[in-house]
Amino acid sequence: MRTVIVTLLLGFALNVSAQRECASHQYVDQLTIADPSYKNRLADIETFIQRHMAVAATSRLSATTVVKIPVVIHVLYNKATQNISDAQIKSQIDALNRDYRKKNADTANTPDRFKGIAADAGIEFALATADPSGRATTGIIRKQTSVSYWQPDDKIKLSAQGGDDAWDTKSYLNIWVGYMHTLLGYSSAPGGPADKDGVVINVSAFGTMNVSAPYDLGRTATHEVGHWLGLRHIWGDESCGNDFVDDTPVQGSFTSGCPNGFRTTCNNGSLGDMYMNYMDFTNDACLNLFTKGQKERMRALFDDGGPRYELLNSKGLNTPWNTIEEAPVANEVIANAVSKIFPNPAQNEITLTVGADAKWIGKEVRIVSISGGVIQKVIIATASQKINIANLKAGMYLLQGENGADKFHEKLIKL
Repeated sequence: MRTVIVTLLLGFALNVSAQRECASHQYVDQLTIADPSYKNRLADIETFIQRHMAVAATSRLSATTVVKIPVVIHVLYNKATQNISDAQIKSQIDALNRDYRKKNADTANTPDRFKGIAADAGIEFALATADPSGRATTGIIRKQTSVSYWQPDDKIKLSAQGGDDAWDTKSYLNIWVGYMHTLLGYSSAPGGPADKDGVVINVSAFGTMNVSAPYDLGRTATHEVGHWLGLRHIWGDESCGNDFVDDTPVQGSFTSGCPNGFRTTCNNGSLGDMYMNYMDFTNDACLNLFTKGQKERMRALFDDGGPRYELLNSKGLNTPWNTIEEAPVANEVIANAVSKIFPNPAQNEITLTVGADAKWIGKEVRIVSISGGVIQKVIIATASQKINIANLKAGMYLLQGENGADKFHEKLIKL
């Protein structure tokens, strides 16, 4: 199935016998059920990529232009140990820049037959310095949730589901980090739903600190961001399939573990399998290159009219220009994550649910402006409390509540 470029990496465990497995067909099926036009969008994007790869003169980018992408990290933690440090987050950003700029020391392990096509993709990543409203940010959002583990259903990307809403996906790469039982991570593909565009990584495979082999070099994110930038699996998601990159040899299937030496499948001759490519399933320690063709494919997305070109005009790495409004609280706490609001965004009415947590009945919640002013107060009278917001002006607000040591703090968008 050549249209598959969204990936789910299954089979995560903290031992060297663990291997990556893919369930991308199921994920794409879910997207196409929800939106039958999705496959058509993927096909249109593929046509765009191939056209711009074939005619270099159409490129908006010179060969030496470095694309710099603002990143926002959404940390969703159920336990304190999952609330990873800033240092661990920065180690992942460093790992992405190492791999995408070909600054990895293990490029020395690239076989001689591939050294001539190993590429510096000319793409860099940095934590955002300005949020979508121009306020100062660290590029890191932390949010406690009662969701004990996440699945590949995109709930981690939705505040109303205990996750956290994406920042403007035309201006930022959103990366969500949370605990997943059996997944290493998954990524959207160019052309998917805008509000769910980005990458999800298991907290146990994120960064190069406090993580264990074989996924301890940050290359789960390298792989997933590759999908976000339009790359396909090296074997094309079918036996001897097509990844639409000319300089990657045809390969029979994915590679497990950490092999060495020459391997050949699909009559790929003297080149053999490129199992050390970041888009294979090899262990982190045995991945070490993107090719020139993969570089061209990723960079084609930033040409005029491409699905990632608006990132070139992002203000996410600018000096903050909004010094009047206070930035929203980066550490959000949901009391047992039983408290959530829907719909969000909303126009006239929202429902606050507190589930079976009866201790919230009789407590007060407040709708607060971004500048800190209390706009509205409501006493919770039922487990599904309806709140009229018809009189609010359009914009972003905060819904706050406290009950002793428990508290919640949710963003609310009024349409």
